[in-house]
Amino acid sequence: MTETRNAELTAVVHGGTGGALTVPSRADDVLQPARVVDPRGRAKVLRPLPAEAREAAVARGLAAYARGDFYLAHEELEPAWMGTADPAERELLAGLIKVAAAFVHARRGNPAGAATNLRGARVRLAGAAAAGHDGRFDVAALLAAIDDRLARLDTEPAGAPSAETPPAGLVPDPPHDVAGPPGRSLRPPLTLEAPTLARRPRA
Repeated sequence: MTETRNAELTAVVHGGTGGALTVPSRADDVLQPARVVDPRGRAKVLRPLPAEAREAAVARGLAAYARGDFYLAHEELEPAWMGTADPAERELLAGLIKVAAAFVHARRGNPAGAATNLRGARVRLAGAAAAGHDGRFDVAALLAAIDDRLARLDTEPAGAPSAETPPAGLVPDPPHDVAGPPGRSLRPPLTLEAPTLARRPRA
């Protein structure tokens, strides 16, 4: 579809579950992306993807997570999250992304980052469940697993950063800020196993 030049093109459509959608607009001749307002009132980018493409992205993300590649899982899940305007689906996917991000931090020896992401994951997953969307995940079990990991993080030693080159087995800095500023790879990984992310088969 050809975009029309119109600096005043901004429409807001209110969804039935508390979300809001803004259509793409032009400002100063630069196309502004569509945005969705989340339940916390924050505007997030919307890059619509068909349901099949979102499903494929989720499958790739879950496969990466199951292999222990939490950074890749985060990256694979993100297009599915940005690809839907449904607030409950977005909450679920945001929760899964934050679970994956938490274990990027755990691998990099950052208990504060792991805990922050797990707490954020809990809020979003609980929000999705409250809106009646579970994406075929056992959300109650996942919330219980998150609570367990948060309790363990309360007693997890932080691990002292090292000024030396990281020994083999520590995770190098990824090319994205999901794990925070560079240098945290110098901390030993946390002894915190990731909860399983698995879906029920389709009926």
